[in-house]
Amino acid sequence: MRTPEEFADDHVPGAVNCPVLTTEERAAVGTLHAQASAFEARKRGAALISRNIAGIVERFADRPRDWAPLVYCWRGGQRSRSLTHVLNEIGWKAVQLEGGYRAYRRHVVERLAVLPASFDYRVVCGLTGSGKSRLLAALHARGAQVLDLEALARHRGSLLGDLPDAPQPSQKAFESEVLHRLSGFVPGRPVFVESESKKIGRVQVPDALLERMRVARCVRVDLPRALRVALLKAEYAHFLADPALLADRLAPLAQLHGREAIARWNALASAGDFDRLVDALLVEHYDPTYTRAIERNFPNFAQGRVVAARAIDATAWDDAARRVLDEEQACLP
Repeated sequence: MRTPEEFADDHVPGAVNCPVLTTEERAAVGTLHAQASAFEARKRGAALISRNIAGIVERFADRPRDWAPLVYCWRGGQRSRSLTHVLNEIGWKAVQLEGGYRAYRRHVVERLAVLPASFDYRVVCGLTGSGKSRLLAALHARGAQVLDLEALARHRGSLLGDLPDAPQPSQKAFESEVLHRLSGFVPGRPVFVESESKKIGRVQVPDALLERMRVARCVRVDLPRALRVALLKAEYAHFLADPALLADRLAPLAQLHGREAIARWNALASAGDFDRLVDALLVEHYDPTYTRAIERNFPNFAQGRVVAARAIDATAWDDAARRVLDEEQACLP
């Protein structure tokens, strides 16, 4: 029962939003409370809420008699209490979440501090463009437990990692989704996850999860560089179609590689020579950076099992996933 802005910031996964007050209406009631009195604010709020509840009831008019929604607002106050009362009077079995979103948020923080320790992780490692996300998707398709943090963060985790037309979630929403995924896993079965750094774009991986990932066993994906170039060209096509946007994103790397390198990369992009551009970015920036980070943060990387891929189509990734799971099965006592 939260405003659209509140709901967008974070919500219980799977929830649908039915605001009984718009952002403007809630602000107006709050102002009335501060400038006049609680009584005047309640009168105004009751009128607005009653009007909006009528539309909400119509929205769910097709629900059966045994429908039992869980209703919540910010702290289990008037907004959710009002709708819960009306739904119960109709004959549905509505329940108000005690403590509202604030109680739910405390639950998320508390559980993320302990739940990650319940699982045994397999960290999928590999140089940029080696197909780690594609392997995770193939593993998921074969029934493995997969925690795809980049999908939840809506970011590929690098300087160029933001997705077109898919803004990142808030930190709170990201944590809600991580907990939701972890809560569906079965302890005793491995959880496959990509070798992430602390930050994925603007969001941060929960500390307890990152700690468990850092000491986990590794699966190393090996893909020839020519295929890595082809894969990256496909996944970052929006940058190749807009050299000016790409130049803007590469500009911060001048501090590491100098202006001459940036100018050379931009010239390749402007000329449409994307094979040489992507290859140069891998050799000069991404591969050295990833190698240093993986060796520093994942001490089991060197001993990780290697899964080699010699193509980047769906069949190749399915075969790689099958081999990974076969090796997992062979290692069982």
